[in-house]
Amino acid sequence: MTTFEGTGIKNLKLRGGVYYWRQKIDGIQYSESLQTADREEALRRMNEKVEEAKSGETFKEKKMIKQQDTSAEWVDFWPQLKVLDCTIRDGGLMNKHQFQDEFVRGVHKALVAAGIDYMEIGYKADKQLFNPEEYGIWKSCDEDDLNRFFGEQDPGIKISVMADVGRTNESDIVPADQSMIDLIRVACYIHQIPTALDMVKDAKDKGYETSVNLMAISTVPEFELNKGLELIGKSETDMIYLVDSFGSLYFEQIDDLMRRYLTAMGKEKRVGIHAHNNQQMAYANTIYAAIHGATLLDSTLDGLGRGAGNCPTELLLGFLRNPKFKQRPAIEAVEKLLLPLRDRIDWGYSVPYMITGQMNEHPRAAIKLRESEQKNDFVNFFDEITAQ
Repeated sequence: MTTFEGTGIKNLKLRGGVYYWRQKIDGIQYSESLQTADREEALRRMNEKVEEAKSGETFKEKKMIKQQDTSAEWVDFWPQLKVLDCTIRDGGLMNKHQFQDEFVRGVHKALVAAGIDYMEIGYKADKQLFNPEEYGIWKSCDEDDLNRFFGEQDPGIKISVMADVGRTNESDIVPADQSMIDLIRVACYIHQIPTALDMVKDAKDKGYETSVNLMAISTVPEFELNKGLELIGKSETDMIYLVDSFGSLYFEQIDDLMRRYLTAMGKEKRVGIHAHNNQQMAYANTIYAAIHGATLLDSTLDGLGRGAGNCPTELLLGFLRNPKFKQRPAIEAVEKLLLPLRDRIDWGYSVPYMITGQMNEHPRAAIKLRESEQKNDFVNFFDEITAQ
């Protein structure tokens, strides 16, 4: 069990790498996390709290006022919040992107009617690595396929694609004025950030909106993450996404990470959240991130996505309260498109995904189990994973 460690400063304690303030003032015992691992920042925050306590404003009163203010704001809506639905892109990881055109058209129609801001229709993957006959056209999002699919009509929604570092040929990304794509989201791991930023520059030079989706951050040491965020913050990207790849994060961690992301990005760049539902935290973490500064929210219809899936679009829209968003088209799409798909594809929360999420591991082992004839062999799976 982790206990408090000395810091050499009275009333400032260290526990699990995070600073706490513990002090008795006028007979009241205060004990509160300062939510930082930086010594100087912790000291500054502690001194502020001491002054507030001595001035007569109790934390209970302050907290109640803050909750009332926040609640009042959410009776209304925040127009800066944008929704990016990645049903086809993330969901395509469960069937190698082998969606029928009618299904994709149905999703597109529903998202437009629902007022969604972005539709992520797939990846910009190198066809030399991913044969379209095996993986489907949405793995590569060839311009000819996009033009055939949308024809001459305006999509009525911004189109996004994901470009994985090491799996994308930049020459396949044509200038934006020759494409139906609006946003290129570059996905990378921490050690791939330099290459990712080169890809961002290439896409920006071609006229696209850009994002860096930094994956598997729950496995990244604090120093490396801070350095990586610093590099991204100085880059040309328009956005960065906090990505809970393994569905392992809790809202306390989201809180800490949002502070770091927002600080590193400053006022020039937007921060988004992409959550997976291994521990049924995708929705909670998404709205928590929104309340604490994220302005780009990823979701999928009925939570369709890799493994445990994502924050459900229809659920998120009900929370946002923005009158431009319409829940009914999303709910109708779930009924008519997603429920029949469940007969052929297995996704969403289940115990194996919970286990990998709690173990902070990639869900590939859980996906393999759920695709086997022993899909509900939970106990043996638990024993195997926890014995590693």
